[in-house]
Amino acid sequence: MRLKEVFRYFFRLGFIAFGGPAAHVAMMQQELVEQKKWMDSQEFLDYMGATNLIPGPNSTEMTMHCGYHRAGIAGLFVAGLSFIIPAVSITLLIAIFYEQYSQVSWVVPIVSGIKAAVISFILAAIYKLGKKAVKTRYLLGVGVVTLIASFMGLNEIICILFAGIISLLIHFSVRSNTLANAAVPILILSAVSFSNMKLFLVFLKVGLVLFGSGYVLFAYLEGELIDNMGWLTHSDLVEAIAIGQITPGPILSTATFIGYKLGGVSGALLATLGIFGPSFFYVILLHKFLKRMKESKILKVFLDSVNVAAVAVMVAVTYNMAKSIIVDWQTLLIAVLTCVIYFRAKKLNALWIILMGAVGGYLLNIIFG
Repeated sequence: MRLKEVFRYFFRLGFIAFGGPAAHVAMMQQELVEQKKWMDSQEFLDYMGATNLIPGPNSTEMTMHCGYHRAGIAGLFVAGLSFIIPAVSITLLIAIFYEQYSQVSWVVPIVSGIKAAVISFILAAIYKLGKKAVKTRYLLGVGVVTLIASFMGLNEIICILFAGIISLLIHFSVRSNTLANAAVPILILSAVSFSNMKLFLVFLKVGLVLFGSGYVLFAYLEGELIDNMGWLTHSDLVEAIAIGQITPGPILSTATFIGYKLGGVSGALLATLGIFGPSFFYVILLHKFLKRMKESKILKVFLDSVNVAAVAVMVAVTYNMAKSIIVDWQTLLIAVLTCVIYFRAKKLNALWIILMGAVGGYLLNIIFG
């Protein structure tokens, strides 16, 4: 009975959960804590705090925690899959349609307008995450150094992990006056030729190390799919962000869109499996060590630095995206106007910004094209 409850609730949520991770969590808090009474407020907050300590999409992992709390290990899998499948299915359908019609002459200015509008909510995410992440002058320094390294061309995943590892070394050296031994993982795939299995491995690697907001995904993917592999352009990546915003559920379902673009239906399924798979493993482990992880000062040092570094990398990625998207005065106008509107109307859903970009691109093309 409880397993059916879990399935019904999270499957429905997967179809209506627009607005990003914060909105998803707010929906769960209101319905599961206040209305359904599956858990109390403190238990919900404990899960929220613990989720920030592990890689992966936060709101998706929260569904797994809530499912586990309600119906055990089976509930964890049912909740996670029920939430992910609607978003992935919708994204796959959009990807199939988009691939067929995105180059039609009257569709091109609409797509260009959407891409320009996307910049607004990426900048908003950077601003919000940055305010939360930069807690000390030291962390500000970590961010600046990471930003410089990213602009110099260092791989985004390496930038972010190095920030966390070096901060741990500094933490140990300050405490013991010696540098602790540390093993730095080698996280580089050979870029020979495209295959769906290699696509799966790329997304699996990202899923294993993705800390922070879902928006950070695009910083990771720039390094992996654009710089390392050369499979995508910045314009392709922005298209994926837009699709992630207009579909419900986790923004990481954009992996499905990218997977389809690169490898058809099988590529979409493998990319989706790669990006979401590690989260199930992490949440199972987290439940076993929940209290210990929350109290770990070492993990907090690592996480604080990783979060700041992720924001810094997002700045560099957004700059590169903007250069490839803003190619004329029309796209510049759409980008500026949508930024002003999105920052001033703080509760405006990103879906409306995308619609504004689409309409703006179409009208400007008719009037001045």
